Amino acid sequence: MWCLLRSFQLLLFLLFLLNFQANLSSCSSSTTHLCSPEDAAALLQFKSSFSISEDLSWSCDDAGTKSSPKTNSWKEGSNCCSWDGITCDNINGEVIGLDLSCSQLYGSIPSNSSLFNLSHLQKLNLAFNYFDSSKVSSKFGGFASLVYLNLSGSRFAGQVPSQVSHLSKLISLDLSQNYDLTFDKHTLGRLVENLTEVRQLFLDDINMSSINPNALMNLSSSLMTLSLRRCYLRGKFSKNILRFPKNIFLLPNLKSIYLRGNQNLALDFPKLNKSSNLELLDLSNTSFSRGLPDSIGNLVSLKHLLLDHSKVLGSIPRSLGNLVLLEYLDLRGSTFSGSIPRSLGNLSQLSYLDLAFNNFRGQIPSSLTNLKHLEILDISYNQLEGSIPDEVSAFPNLISLDLGSNLLNGTLPSCLYTIPTLKDIFLYENQLSGDIREFQYKSLKGINFGNNKLTGPLPSSISQLVNLTILVLSSNNLSGIVELDMFSKLQNIQYLDLSYNSLSLSSNGTGANYTLPNLQYLQLSSCNVNEFPQFLRGSEGLKYLDLSNNRIYGKIPKWMCDLGGYYLWYLNISRNSLTDLNQFPMEGILALDLSSNLIHGDLPIPRSSSASIFLISNNSLSGEISSLICEASSLEYLDLSHNNLSGTIPECLGNFSKSLSMLKLQMNRFHGIIPPTFIKGCQLKNLNLNGNQLEGALTPSIINCRDLEVLDLGNNKINDTFPHWLGSLPRLKVLVLQSNQFHGSIHGTRSSRSFSKIQIFDLSNNYFTGPLPIQYIKNFKVMINIGKDEDGVSYLGLLDFSGHFYSYSIGIAIKGQEIELEEIFVMFTSIDLSKNEFQGEIPKVIGELNSLKGLNLSHNNLSGYIPTSMGNLINLEWLDLSSNKLVGKIPEQLLDLTSLSFLNLSMNELVGPIPRGKQFNTFENSSYEGNDGLCGFPLTRSCSNNKSPQPLPPSNLLEKDDGSESNIAFGWKVVLIGYGCGLLFGLAVGYIVFRTGKPEWIVTLVEDLYPKRRRKSKIGNRSGGRRRI
Repeated sequence: MWCLLRSFQLLLFLLFLLNFQANLSSCSSSTTHLCSPEDAAALLQFKSSFSISEDLSWSCDDAGTKSSPKTNSWKEGSNCCSWDGITCDNINGEVIGLDLSCSQLYGSIPSNSSLFNLSHLQKLNLAFNYFDSSKVSSKFGGFASLVYLNLSGSRFAGQVPSQVSHLSKLISLDLSQNYDLTFDKHTLGRLVENLTEVRQLFLDDINMSSINPNALMNLSSSLMTLSLRRCYLRGKFSKNILRFPKNIFLLPNLKSIYLRGNQNLALDFPKLNKSSNLELLDLSNTSFSRGLPDSIGNLVSLKHLLLDHSKVLGSIPRSLGNLVLLEYLDLRGSTFSGSIPRSLGNLSQLSYLDLAFNNFRGQIPSSLTNLKHLEILDISYNQLEGSIPDEVSAFPNLISLDLGSNLLNGTLPSCLYTIPTLKDIFLYENQLSGDIREFQYKSLKGINFGNNKLTGPLPSSISQLVNLTILVLSSNNLSGIVELDMFSKLQNIQYLDLSYNSLSLSSNGTGANYTLPNLQYLQLSSCNVNEFPQFLRGSEGLKYLDLSNNRIYGKIPKWMCDLGGYYLWYLNISRNSLTDLNQFPMEGILALDLSSNLIHGDLPIPRSSSASIFLISNNSLSGEISSLICEASSLEYLDLSHNNLSGTIPECLGNFSKSLSMLKLQMNRFHGIIPPTFIKGCQLKNLNLNGNQLEGALTPSIINCRDLEVLDLGNNKINDTFPHWLGSLPRLKVLVLQSNQFHGSIHGTRSSRSFSKIQIFDLSNNYFTGPLPIQYIKNFKVMINIGKDEDGVSYLGLLDFSGHFYSYSIGIAIKGQEIELEEIFVMFTSIDLSKNEFQGEIPKVIGELNSLKGLNLSHNNLSGYIPTSMGNLINLEWLDLSSNKLVGKIPEQLLDLTSLSFLNLSMNELVGPIPRGKQFNTFENSSYEGNDGLCGFPLTRSCSNNKSPQPLPPSNLLEKDDGSESNIAFGWKVVLIGYGCGLLFGLAVGYIVFRTGKPEWIVTLVEDLYPKRRRKSKIGNRSGGRRRI
């Protein structure tokens, strides 16, 4: 009986275990959340509408997020709650979360997409895929439970639908980095009003140019992060209707504001208070109405402040030093002025400080050494003076120091060599002097001491800086012999520049048995190099090589042809003694400078169709230009000047003018006509054909080159009338037509804009007739109070794509000497109309050109008086009015020309005393020869009181209104009185001569009073020295 009972109890226990296991299995089953068939089907259908493209992974890789094709795990028949990117509800298994960010999806999302069948979604993330300019469907507004929506960086386009504003439960919305997405003014307003729970709002890169910033006024008080970077927001200081709402800065829970990149947005801070929770404020590349307010110091919770490249008036407020929690301060390029406030030394938590590209003056405040956590310090491109504080060693964590492009002087502080954490030292473009000492630590990665006054040899410790990637010591006074072997251990070096010192680089007569595998930029210009460095062999990653102005002689070695492979884009071996090109180097090269060598033979042609710069001037090339040059259709800068090239100019060079900015063919032997093929859209800025044998008329197709700044056609055989149509070129600054066969009179123009930008106007040595071109002279507005170049450039020229500057050059006569002006100073102005057949008087309007440096009107048939208005040409340095028919006195007003160093008034009919004093005391006899009526210093002919020359007529008689009839400023009574007096005087003299037989005393008196006019000399006539080539 007991045994039976025992068996029964055992059976009950087994049944209990079975039931428990079943319940456990059921419970386990419920935790795996079998998703509904409807959601699974919708997901699989959504998957099938896309392809997978691994090429889309780069956007996620740049953001530091790994991309993967999450939908590959989605298999039919399996539980969708276990698929990548899927989150299900714990109770009923409904899909409430879908995260397909960085999933390499390629396709589109139409309005009938099965995505919108997932009606229970609370979180949706489709960021960083490629939806091929799909519109954001209005059905996104149907996800009533959605609290998180991220569609960023996925190529959505069109307008954001108003239905998005129905997502009233949203806590986070991210539509950023969809560059073709826009908001209309109504949708953004509704979005702001309805999203009352939103805490994070990211709308970067959405075009809001038509949005009134006031639409943002009602943002939720729950907002913690607002990001509106690069949204084309607009706002003005003066109009309240366009101001960015001040109250946004006062939202109680706001911690981060990003407004970077809204260039036309004007900000006006409210009075900030200490209750603010702001931790990050990014207002870079915006504007401020009243500068940075003192109340900025009340943001005591602030950790990051970014105002770089903003337009901020005034100086940094001292109150900024109150932000003691600040870790990151970027004020780069924000036009701040004044001194750097000492209060910045209170920012004890600061690790990043960038004050570069401002207008700070004074010295570096020593209080900055209190910043013990500082890792990055950049104060470059300011106007700081004094020496570098020795206390710089007080930065125990400093990694990068950039004090470049200031006015710092003194020697390099010894502590710079001993900071163990320091990796980058950039002190370029200052006035630092002394020797470079030996470096103590091998951790250095970047050294840039270029453009200073440093002296002495290179420190030998450089050879041990094995982590070095940048070494720039160019443009100093370093000296000594440098063995190239000292760089053999710098296997990480990428940028090496020793140019423009007094160094002599030597390979010690042996070929290098090492390479620098990471070398990308090598600049050894003016380093007395006598051969191509052997360590360049096999430098497959080399991009930039400058060996110009050295002593390399002979042929380019064949191994140079393989240098850099397809990476090498810049090669400058100009100003050497190279004689031959075995093989035109480099297939993929973009910029090649072979100028000023001894290269002979036919013109080599760039192989690469992508070649942009080809300079081979000042060599001994001969023959014609091959038609193969027409294949180099991407050329922007072409200089073949100063060779012996002949033949005609290929017409295709005119067709290149859509890309070509500079074409210099001067000083060759080209003949024929200028190609008539300059097309519409021509980009030429500099066209120089001086010193050839070109003939025919000037092609009117040049008028298509609307950006032309320099046109030099001098010293050719061009036969045409004056090309008045050139005056419509809006940017033309230099026009040189000298020594051609231009002819005829130069008619005026009704347009006040014709030649309005001209700085150099040279029509000399032609056959022009008629009066001087008064109307054009009136238009020379640039010659009146010329200002400095807006970009701070000192010389006229062009910048190429790599930042190299190419100065314009022209052939011109200065102070009587023919020269080739290799650089044209931006404030240089001159007019040369000499050696023509101009007639009439010198217009007084020429005296208005008070910025004129040089004026040459010599060797014409000009008559009348020298205008007294010329005394206004206070910047004039040379004046040549010789070989004309000018009469009267030399105006005393010319004494005001204190800059005048060359004067030639010879071969005229001037009379009276030469003005004394100032610059006139420096001129010699040759300035006045051929004027028999002149007297006084420096001539030996003195001006005696009893033999006073003819007086200068009143100014109202001498200077007529330009272009008008003569103004008779006296009455008939005066004429009759003068006539009567003269008649009586004549009769009396005649009677005495007749009665006494020509007494000597009366004849001498009459001859002295009325000196004989001297006929114009034939010296310097047109037959002599016609060509100036």
